[in-house]
Amino acid sequence: MEQPHRLYAAPAPLDCVIVGAGLAGSLVALALLDRDPAARVVLLERGRSVGGNHTWSFHAGDVPVEASGLVEPLVAHRWPGYDVAFEGFERAVGSPYAAVTSARLDEVVRARFAAAPRAELRTGADATSVGRHHVDLLSGERLRATLVVDARGPRLGQQGPCAYQKFVGLELRLASPAKRALPMLLDARVAQTGGFRFFYTLPLAPDRVLVEDTYYSEGAALDVGAVQAEVLAYAGAQGLKVAAIERREAGVLPLPLVAGAPPDPDGPLAVGFGAGLLHPTTGYSFPVAVRVALHVARAGVEAARGEGWARLCAQHERQAVFFRLLNRLLFQACAPADRHRVLARFYRLPEPTIARFYAMTTTTTDRARIVCGRPPQGLSLRAALAKGLET
Repeated sequence: MEQPHRLYAAPAPLDCVIVGAGLAGSLVALALLDRDPAARVVLLERGRSVGGNHTWSFHAGDVPVEASGLVEPLVAHRWPGYDVAFEGFERAVGSPYAAVTSARLDEVVRARFAAAPRAELRTGADATSVGRHHVDLLSGERLRATLVVDARGPRLGQQGPCAYQKFVGLELRLASPAKRALPMLLDARVAQTGGFRFFYTLPLAPDRVLVEDTYYSEGAALDVGAVQAEVLAYAGAQGLKVAAIERREAGVLPLPLVAGAPPDPDGPLAVGFGAGLLHPTTGYSFPVAVRVALHVARAGVEAARGEGWARLCAQHERQAVFFRLLNRLLFQACAPADRHRVLARFYRLPEPTIARFYAMTTTTTDRARIVCGRPPQGLSLRAALAKGLET
């Protein structure tokens, strides 16, 4: 655990305490320190490292130009485009793609805090109470701050009605170089078991690749061992000669079907996945996390909860309403074995529409293109209405 600084003896509150050093919390911390390197920011993480064990990816259109200074140091890998594949349909998409690893995030955050004279990163710090202006730790210590940011992750069972995106990914070291140079963002040419299923492949180096088996399902159960075997079988079928498994990551992400409960107005500023600030359909959290971090840094800790925050949340909700509708169509209007047809239809749309879909900046025209036209085989609005699609 990092040694505490003398700043805790000062009677004045800290500028900001951030609970949770995942993607959302770390970006807020980095943005605040970019704005003011002398800010009194404390970043708390109950684990031993920043970012846990994750890979976050994003499209070029997800990050505004003004965020490039914040995001660029975090990028571990980038590619000029990506591919998607369905039975009878393949497409190369020319939108640049990038990935941030938890190891790179940990490295950048630690270096930034080490260079900030009045900021502190505390790992192994478990919060027992998180309020509007205070955080109580398991150690018995209470930290007070002008702004408290709750960036803890999703807690299953607390989101209301939802479906799930489940995955197991293996970072593989290869015995011989892989032929694939671009990411395969979505390969649905596999048995559609457990719901909509696809494989995701990121070529990290000539002899290293990340392969994930992903399921869109109604239930949260995930047999990690069984899915790991499926990943290795898929890698072999793709001609990859595996020398070793370097790392494994797995997750069960709730995908909301309806709007969640609003955050407590008298509580901390809730951000990140646990606050519902994510893409409801893809599970991507990077674009929204960047917007939140930019807002907090621009507004400052005194005004972070003001009108600008209300506008940001309202803009997010306007987009989220549409994506929750798509989730209900996907999970309530389609049989599990037919869900891949909906996505195959989506990937025939123009590239700018696809880019805005991922960035959560869809226009009225985009939304019409996504939902209008001849319904894909297997989509039944009658079945959806019987399950309460109108809610």
